[in-house]
Amino acid sequence: MITEASKSASSQTKVKLWIDIFIFIAFLVVMEPHLSDLPVHEWLGLSLTFVMVVHLLLSWDWIIQITKRFFKTVGGQNRINYILNWLFLLDGVVIMMSGIMISRVALPALGLHLTLGPGWYKLHDLSTNVALLLLGVHTALHWNWIVSTLSRYVFNPVLALVRK
Repeated sequence: MITEASKSASSQTKVKLWIDIFIFIAFLVVMEPHLSDLPVHEWLGLSLTFVMVVHLLLSWDWIIQITKRFFKTVGGQNRINYILNWLFLLDGVVIMMSGIMISRVALPALGLHLTLGPGWYKLHDLSTNVALLLLGVHTALHWNWIVSTLSRYVFNPVLALVRK
């Protein structure tokens, strides 16, 4: 029997899946500004801030639960994932702040003009490379969830439609 709680959990999992897919694709596009053009790079990068906040809010219960138990009964993979997520968040803040500081399209479009030294460009480049490494580790840690969730909510429904 399907309960309201399981429907809600299933719905939240679907939302997380589609948000994660968007974040992953957008991150890959943003990682190469020469392919996407600078305006796309900057505006898509800024939009990722909002999407990441939604991602964090959807995971808020997990964050609170692990924070409370971090030094007590948290398993190894959860502890690594928790630390990795904090590193990812801090690195994301550095990416966003340095990106805002070096903006040549988005900020001027909002009427803001900054003149800064080359250190901000180097910090932005370094932090995005760190994020790429963190994304790889994050993806590896969540690989089973990715495969099972894609199977359940994407591949199986598509196969069911094809078989009809």
